[in-house]
Amino acid sequence: MRRSPHLALLGVGVSGALLLSAAPASAAAPPAAAPPPGIVVSDGMTQPVFSLADAIEERVYVQTPVDTDHDGQRDRVAIDISRPRETATQGLKVPVIFEHSPYRKDTWGDVPYPSVLVDDLPQNGQTRRYGLRALDMGVQRAEAKANLPGSLDDYYVPRGYAVVLGQSVGTADSDGCPTSGDQAETLGTKAVIDWLNGRAKGYDASGAPVTAGWTTGAVGMTGVSYNGTLPNQVATTGVEGLKTIVPVSAISSWYDYYRANGLVVAPGTYQGEDTDILAQFTAGQTRAEGPCADEIAKLTEQQDRVTGDYTKYWADRDYLDARKVRASVFVVHGLNDWNVKTEHFAGWWDELAKRDVPRKIWLHQGGHGGPGNNASVTLPDGRTWTYKQTENRWFDYWLWNVPNGIMDEPTAVLQREDRAYTTYANWPDPGAREVAVKLAATDATQPGTLTTGKRPKGKVEQSFVDEGRTIGPDTLVAGPDAASPNRLAYLSPALGQDVRISGRPEMRLRMAIDNKPDANLTTYLVDYGPAGSTAAPTVVTRGWMDPQNRKSADRTEQLKQGKLYDLRWTLEPKDYIFPAGHRIGVVVFSSDQEYTLLPNGGTKLRVAPEHSELRLPVVGGRAVLGF
Repeated sequence: MRRSPHLALLGVGVSGALLLSAAPASAAAPPAAAPPPGIVVSDGMTQPVFSLADAIEERVYVQTPVDTDHDGQRDRVAIDISRPRETATQGLKVPVIFEHSPYRKDTWGDVPYPSVLVDDLPQNGQTRRYGLRALDMGVQRAEAKANLPGSLDDYYVPRGYAVVLGQSVGTADSDGCPTSGDQAETLGTKAVIDWLNGRAKGYDASGAPVTAGWTTGAVGMTGVSYNGTLPNQVATTGVEGLKTIVPVSAISSWYDYYRANGLVVAPGTYQGEDTDILAQFTAGQTRAEGPCADEIAKLTEQQDRVTGDYTKYWADRDYLDARKVRASVFVVHGLNDWNVKTEHFAGWWDELAKRDVPRKIWLHQGGHGGPGNNASVTLPDGRTWTYKQTENRWFDYWLWNVPNGIMDEPTAVLQREDRAYTTYANWPDPGAREVAVKLAATDATQPGTLTTGKRPKGKVEQSFVDEGRTIGPDTLVAGPDAASPNRLAYLSPALGQDVRISGRPEMRLRMAIDNKPDANLTTYLVDYGPAGSTAAPTVVTRGWMDPQNRKSADRTEQLKQGKLYDLRWTLEPKDYIFPAGHRIGVVVFSSDQEYTLLPNGGTKLRVAPEHSELRLPVVGGRAVLGF
């Protein structure tokens, strides 16, 4: 790839290192005795040649185009900058690695949560909630502790980058009120990139104007969780200067974070949280109960925890549209992330592919967060790179235009169940084929079976009663060979060979609710191990649905009690290998103690297995399953 106009080749250093200068390529060569400072590239990566101890650090307040607290003045967001001293003393112009966050300081660690214990589901009419609970988010949302100096500037400033850590609108030292993912938050973040490129105003603490003449204007955004969501948001604006983003465990649709197919569903470990709770947490108690109370009350009203429908409120917080995306995207996500669930990376990845956005994906077996800097993968050509080196090379390619060939390497890196990393041409695996795995039963109460062939003769309907408020999913999933009055289980025979799924399983269920207008509906896909195994089953993936949203997430339609309906919904995307000898299981139940609202027990549900099936994305297709 050609070098950008702001890089000139100085020569070759030790070990074949390229020395690249910030002087224009067309400029006259500087005196040999005093060459201009430049980055050093070795093995396709910038090297730490600048002094972190001497770095310039400054605070700037960037004016945004939004007024989220409606005080008649445009909000300003606080950013902290660390950059090589040579940007001031030698005129070195450098690109920027930018992390914006709502978690920098003064968060409200014990926000009162609404209880998820309800007499009845709210869509069934009036409901009474049982008290409030408070949750200390200081540990789980660990990114709140990030600040300069920190890991980004420690690593990248010595390599010739400026690092900018911003504070989201309505949080920490920034003006305004938090809005939990809408366009105002997006534009408040975008303003920083505009300032770095001379299109927005910035000020120091005294109010004096400040400009960013030290940067090339090339920006890469990164971050984990909410900090990684903001790059997704800004990339959809197509803002000039944003060259790449590295979103880690990032949200692509806030509806998919707090809802699922019309159902109110919590992010893992945050039962009861919603956009208003998150806004209170990020605002801090003083701001949340004071100048931002009215704004947060609007979030409470508009988020609609009654119907769970997809509305304009959620459309304003949906980034699954890459038509304007100019930046390349390096997606990083945990395959076992039940906070920011896997649909977030998969839906975003699909959209990026549709628009042919330059991209790479790294999937690991962990939960919420990154894979760890030392996680390593060996490429087909024998070279081995750690995750941090891969991130480094990605930024070097897109921000310094270092010709390191990273875009010629396999698109997907994936950690398998044995914790070894491997590479694939793409994700989902191009060899995955949708296979209809049919539910079957010959008894009204005993566990059923899974088959890709003909079902056993006989029409049997099976029933269960919702007691999810008092019985957790671990109990409901356990003991699949025994009948349970509170769930249905369907098992495959022992697998003759390893079976890999890659993509989105889809549940197709014919069911009825016999004594209520509506119910929660949950399906788990489970690896049960070999028959007779005493090991705990492995939940592979999950999915939830509101039967009243059987036609669309944005439309509630009443059900007739006792009538069978055909329902269809996807489970969270997954890449998983069921080992040979193990059994695949599907478990159907109602309320999920870890994710859904929890009404009083007693709701009766009925399933017709003869007209139900699970569609699995099997690499190699039906023949691999062997049953």
